Amino acid sequence: MRYNQTGKNPPQNKNLPPANSLARIRSKYPTLAASEARVATWVLQQPEEIMRLSMAQVAQACRVSDTTVLRFCRNTGFQGYTDLKLSIARDLTSPTQVIHDDIIEGDTPITIARKVFMANIQALNDTLEVLDEDTLIKAIDLLTKAKRILIIGTGTSGPIVQSMFNMFFRLGLNCRAQTDSYLQLMEVVILNSDDVVVGISQSGSSVDPVLTLKQAKQNGASTICITGNMHSPVTEHADITLLSVAREARAEAIASRVAQATIIDALYVIMALNNIETAIQNEKNIWDALLPKML
Repeated sequence: MRYNQTGKNPPQNKNLPPANSLARIRSKYPTLAASEARVATWVLQQPEEIMRLSMAQVAQACRVSDTTVLRFCRNTGFQGYTDLKLSIARDLTSPTQVIHDDIIEGDTPITIARKVFMANIQALNDTLEVLDEDTLIKAIDLLTKAKRILIIGTGTSGPIVQSMFNMFFRLGLNCRAQTDSYLQLMEVVILNSDDVVVGISQSGSSVDPVLTLKQAKQNGASTICITGNMHSPVTEHADITLLSVAREARAEAIASRVAQATIIDALYVIMALNNIETAIQNEKNIWDALLPKML
């Protein structure tokens, strides 16, 4: 039987404007089980916190299970936690923030360009601040010694996956890039303890990278993830986590992609310098092969 935990109206946050997602939660509040109502109360009182927390962190804050949070999401009309998170993010931001966090209507083109540049610069500075040297060295050691490297990601992480592959194969590394969710799992099951899987996911909550890294661990392969959320599900299956930091509420990340691409650039340059003779010779061979194609 579902019931309202307190018998009173759901809590309100008077400092925030009405939002469709929050209104939906309030309308469903009387039908929720007690544990779900606890989650609803927490969300309604501090919806802005949703943007920076994983489902597991919300569950911990509400002293309930992850399953309860997921059940709350579905019983209030959302497909899951990510849907809830994005819906609230859209409701709490201005319409222009769906495009970019810092712009406002009336900004001139050059002002918009400056704001985009500054957001990307800030993301790079913030990412550099949290970059741990020991973690970086461990990642390089795993990648250098790996018999095979599989780089995976889906959706908007696809271009970052391809960029990493384009750099790493130039070093003579045996690596593959895979952005198809089914083929990722098919490829990862033939890997073993000599191999490394790199999973790229800004949210860290996308199902496919999580499943792929989990399978990689079961096969004994080492795992590295590049993500924007240190406490996301994908990190639970990663031996090493490289964190990209960007303040973005929208679903289509921009600055975070710049930060992730720069992490990969740094890995490439360090590994190239560690084996500089091979790197230089490979670059010469590549350019010699490409010269006939240049006009």
